[in-house]
Amino acid sequence: MFAFPEQFSNATKANLESQFALMSTLTSKTFEGMEKLVELNINTAKAALENSSATARQLLAAKDAQEFFSVSASQAQPSAEKAMTYGRQVASIAADTGAEFSKVAESQFAEVNRKVISLVDEVTKNAPAGSEAYVSALKTAISNANAGYEQFSKTTKQAREAMETNVNAAVSQFTQAANKVAAA
Repeated sequence: MFAFPEQFSNATKANLESQFALMSTLTSKTFEGMEKLVELNINTAKAALENSSATARQLLAAKDAQEFFSVSASQAQPSAEKAMTYGRQVASIAADTGAEFSKVAESQFAEVNRKVISLVDEVTKNAPAGSEAYVSALKTAISNANAGYEQFSKTTKQAREAMETNVNAAVSQFTQAANKVAAA
């Protein structure tokens, strides 16, 4: 006789503990990302307020309409550059948080996979004669699930890289447009 229910009970307990650890880690990473984003927003708001105040003082000190419009025009490019920098920083925070999520999920999946394979190996050692086909089917199902996860992981990484490339291209185009406007 073998301890089949005990093995699955222990495996279930370990799986629940792993899931709790995963959720705790992902929650922690989410809060870290949000903390970075809030800090960026506070710093950006402070800088924008200081810049707006300085610009308002310059505009109020303008002696004529030409000086007023000159001061206004001189603020266009720095403002566009600050907006682009902010966008890059937000994209960086999002990319870093996404990378951390992927790393944690991959690590967790590898650990769960190792435990499942270990459990299957342990159970199959004690399996009754004639159950080889079922054991083989179970191992094939696990192998297929792993292949599916690996493909999903690869596709997710490609999508994240494509998004980063698109954001960088958009920022580059915006920079070029802002430079042309400022030059004109």
